[in-house]
Amino acid sequence: MPREHQRYVWLALALALAPLGGARAATYEFLAAPQTDLNRVFRLDKVTGEVGACQYGLKDGSPFGVTLCYPAGEGAKAGPAGEYELIASRHTGEAGVFRVDVHTGFMSICFVLNETSVVCTAPAK
Repeated sequence: MPREHQRYVWLALALALAPLGGARAATYEFLAAPQTDLNRVFRLDKVTGEVGACQYGLKDGSPFGVTLCYPAGEGAKAGPAGEYELIASRHTGEAGVFRVDVHTGFMSICFVLNETSVVCTAPAK
């Protein structure tokens, strides 16, 4: 194959594989609250540590429900970049979850406060 054609083949191959190089790991993690009579799921941004939550709610006069979501509030908003995870306790009556930074070992407990927003305690070790 002539050298000029080889360049075009390599260029075509590089362009075809370029989207694969941009693939990243999932940004969010989801975890159900351990409380057995609560249908709440927490959402975590694994890089910033921001925590939100959603749950199913009934809608008056409708056979369908609604998704009720609670935004990040005090202590649950985006923080310093890290590698965060959510961990549920084994306590079946616990409505909150633990947010941990796996690099620093700091932990917070996050929960929905007054059915308005997700709040987290100050990080501690």
